[in-house]
Amino acid sequence: MPSITTVTLNPVLDKAFSVPRLEPGTVHRLRPMREDLGGKGINVSRTLRMLGIPSRIVAFFGGRTGQYMEQQLRAAGYEVISIAVEGETRQNITLLDEARDQYTKFNEPGPRVGEDSIAALQACIRQSVQLGDIWAFCGSLPPGAPDDLYAQCIAWVQASGGRAFLDTSGAALRAGLEARPFAVKPNSEEASELLALALSGDAEHAAAARQLQQHGIALVAISRGARGIVLAMQDQVWMAIPPPVHARSPVGAGDAALAGLIWAVCDACEPAEVAARAVACGTAAAMQEGTGVGDRPLVETLLQQVTVTRLRP
Repeated sequence: MPSITTVTLNPVLDKAFSVPRLEPGTVHRLRPMREDLGGKGINVSRTLRMLGIPSRIVAFFGGRTGQYMEQQLRAAGYEVISIAVEGETRQNITLLDEARDQYTKFNEPGPRVGEDSIAALQACIRQSVQLGDIWAFCGSLPPGAPDDLYAQCIAWVQASGGRAFLDTSGAALRAGLEARPFAVKPNSEEASELLALALSGDAEHAAAARQLQQHGIALVAISRGARGIVLAMQDQVWMAIPPPVHARSPVGAGDAALAGLIWAVCDACEPAEVAARAVACGTAAAMQEGTGVGDRPLVETLLQQVTVTRLRP
C-alpha cells in the first residue's frame, strides 16, 4: 500500500443545523445536527479511514478554529502536518429545511495565506514525498494563494516519483491540468466550463473525459451527482451509476468518491472497478447527514448494486 497524503489548503469546521421551515426575513431556532472536521482533503482522509486505509493530513490552520481542528484530528488518531496561517480557519454552515427536505450551504472564504505559509508547504512536500506515494490536492485555494499553487505542488510531487490527484475548480483546475497530475476529478459543470462545451448526455461526457486525458492525465473521472461517474482510464471509458437511494446530504459525496478512486488505484483495479468503487463511496456519503461518510459494509453493499457500462467515445 503506497503512502497517502491529503492536502487541504482551505479547511473548514462544518456545522449542520435544521429548521422546521426556512422563512427568509424571520428568526429561526436552529436544531444542531452534527459537527464535522472538514475541507475536501480532510473528507477524503476520513473516507479512507472508514475503508481501513491510513493517510496523512497536510493542512493550513489558523486561529482558534484551526487549533481546535488540529487537536481534534490528532485526538482521533490522524497524522497531521499543520502549516500555520494568519487569521481564522473558516466555518461553514449547512442548513436543512425540514419541510422541503432541502439543504442550503453557507461557506466562509477562509483566511488569507502569505508567502511564508506557501514556502512551508513547498518544504513539506519536498521533504516528505517518496517514490510511489499518492498525494491528493483537494478543494478551493484560500485567498492570497496564486492560481497555479496546485500546479506547483503537483510538479513537486511528480518530480519525486509520486502520483498527484487533483480535485478543484476554476482557475486552479485549469492551471493544475498543465502540470499533468496522475488523476483529476471535476464534476460535470467544472468540466463543461473547462472545455467550453455543453455536457448533457453520456456520449458528451465520454468525449470530454477523453479530451481531458489528452493533457497527459492517466485517470479522468467526471462526477455527475446522482447520475454517477464517467471515467476515462487507459484506453477505456466507463460509466458507473449508483442504485436508487435516499440521499440525505450531498455535502462531501464528491470527496468520498475521490477516496474511492484512490482506494481502487491502490489495489490496482481495472477501470470498471475503479469507477464502481468511486460511485459506491460517494453514494454512501450522500446517504449520511452533514458530511458523514458511512461505513465499509454499506460501501460494499452498494458496490454490488452499482451499474457499470462501457462507453464508446
